Amino acid sequence: MTEQPDPVHEFTEHRPLLFSIAYEILGSVADAEDVLQDSYLRWRSVDHASVENTRAYLARIVTRQALGVLRSAVRRREQYVGPWLPEPLVTAAGGDAPDGIDHVLTGEAVTTAMLLVLEALTPSQRAVFVLREVFGFEYAEIAAAVGKSEAAVRQLNQRARNSVRARRQSAVASPAEAQPVVERFLAAAATGDVQGLMDLLAPDVVFLADGGGVVNAGRRPVVGPDKVSRLLLGLLDKGARMGELDVRVGAYNGMHAVVVRIDGKLDQVTSVEVRGGVVTAIYCVRNPEKLAAVKV
Repeated sequence: MTEQPDPVHEFTEHRPLLFSIAYEILGSVADAEDVLQDSYLRWRSVDHASVENTRAYLARIVTRQALGVLRSAVRRREQYVGPWLPEPLVTAAGGDAPDGIDHVLTGEAVTTAMLLVLEALTPSQRAVFVLREVFGFEYAEIAAAVGKSEAAVRQLNQRARNSVRARRQSAVASPAEAQPVVERFLAAAATGDVQGLMDLLAPDVVFLADGGGVVNAGRRPVVGPDKVSRLLLGLLDKGARMGELDVRVGAYNGMHAVVVRIDGKLDQVTSVEVRGGVVTAIYCVRNPEKLAAVKV
């Protein structure tokens, strides 16, 4: 007699992949976790003996749940106060991942830059692109997941690829490639070296801060080496006057990041994007809701 599969074990075995799919579609740790909880309940009610490909079937459930959440989130993000940034996700040693969060995301796909590019896609395009280009699912599997024909899925993916290609710049440096640049960047900031900072910043460097209207953060992008360097030094000085600073370096979304606590409370996770040997973007997440899952 054939032993029946254990649905709990099967879901747990695929959980890192499922979380990664949900996070890539949503850009939110909290929403991805909610999607997994709902997906698990749906999985428990399935006739598991009839499932031929557990990985594809679970991905289908998670994708459909994530698409429902994303369509609602799109409307909320249109009214978001200031720049919207994805929630920080630990991707390498240097920070402790929160309990229960495990994923398979590596490389440029998980960077804040790529997640912001994906924001320009329609929900269906984003889901198709993520499943095909990031996780390598077959078109037939993706068609079942998004409820469209295989031909329609191929067309959606082509449009998504064209959109991503048009918006995507040169590849973000790997953490190993970026490390010497980030080390010099942090040293210049710590010593108040304005010129040293400017020398490391790309001509079109941008600083984005996400406070979500909950805490103080710039509501417009700051662009250019002079403005960004002076802003950074001003923020460091302001932070030092707010209380006891605890500054650590971690790795979030495939990039080096500075994690700041003030009087023991997590204040921000600021990621440094490096391309071509210079800093091209700085992403500062201060919205407390987006820091809730971050442990230091």
